[in-house]
Amino acid sequence: MNFALIISVAIGGSIGAVMRFVGSAYVNKLIGSTFPFGTLSVNILGSFIIGFLALYFEQTISANLKAMLITGMLGALTTFSTFSLETILMLQQSLYLKAFLNVALNITLTLSATILGMALFKKLYGV
Repeated sequence: MNFALIISVAIGGSIGAVMRFVGSAYVNKLIGSTFPFGTLSVNILGSFIIGFLALYFEQTISANLKAMLITGMLGALTTFSTFSLETILMLQQSLYLKAFLNVALNITLTLSATILGMALFKKLYGV
């Protein structure tokens, strides 16, 4: 693996981590933090972006840019480790309905967002 590729992932990861922190905090402040809406929202956003970029990158793009945006930025933006921890904490507090809702929303909405991102790409680029 070359050093430029590793640096690209690191730069993207830094950007994605900041986006996740700021985006999640903003949503939680806006909506409230009684449910992990911040994590849900960044997972949906990241899924939408990856759906779009996956098709975009089928076109000509450098390996470094792809690694920076997909692996680095989106990998840090959408973190299912936070989702997993929040779900387990809800289960430990016997908040079963919230835990189930968190799992169901994260799975269905992130998959839907990926499909929508791909659909947008196809509409914009006539693919």
